[in-house]
Amino acid sequence: MEQAAWKKIKIIILPDWIKNGFIKLLQPIIDIFIKAQVNPNVFTTIGFIVSLFSAYFFAAGYIRIGGVLILLAGVFDIFDGRVARATGRVTKFGALYDSTLDRYSEVIVFFGVIYYFIMANHILASVAASIALGGSIMVSYVRARAEGLGFSCRVGIMQRTERVVMLGITAIIYKYVLIAGVVFIALFANVTAIQRIYYIWAQENGKKDEKINGLNQLD
Repeated sequence: MEQAAWKKIKIIILPDWIKNGFIKLLQPIIDIFIKAQVNPNVFTTIGFIVSLFSAYFFAAGYIRIGGVLILLAGVFDIFDGRVARATGRVTKFGALYDSTLDRYSEVIVFFGVIYYFIMANHILASVAASIALGGSIMVSYVRARAEGLGFSCRVGIMQRTERVVMLGITAIIYKYVLIAGVVFIALFANVTAIQRIYYIWAQENGKKDEKINGLNQLD
């Protein structure tokens, strides 16, 4: 019952048609990389380096450039996954390398944003950015821990893609829009972490109910 009720609660920040449409635009480039048999880890590394530059420009006060670069880093994140699957190079190390650099990228970029807010004397915004960073890390941690325990955990309204797009686009628009975007991430990243915890709880209790029902039927 709880799982069924959960499925009815669906808030979408970035609709699938936007994600799929963007991937279709990138597909000709992806096909070139697939034919060239480029190692997916190359894209992971490039994306991480681009994130470093994004963090630098955020910290230096060039938030529009920082926003563009974090979106570009997200594009390389798409490349690595698509190329890996298409070329049959999906490996455990690749998955670990990708998720590790993703976490480092997120931490470093948020540090750049926090530094920018502090230097601009937006103290409350820097606090919000710190909370957003904490929530973002917890979203990833809960999923990793859940999957390590054998559960599927791909739910949530503020996953990595949504966070990258929100941060990048709001930074490009204007600094006060960036502040609003950071507050939004701070709120909904933590909501997503809680969503995932609840989702795993519901899965586990559903499995327990199935076992109990099975034993009752045997009796």
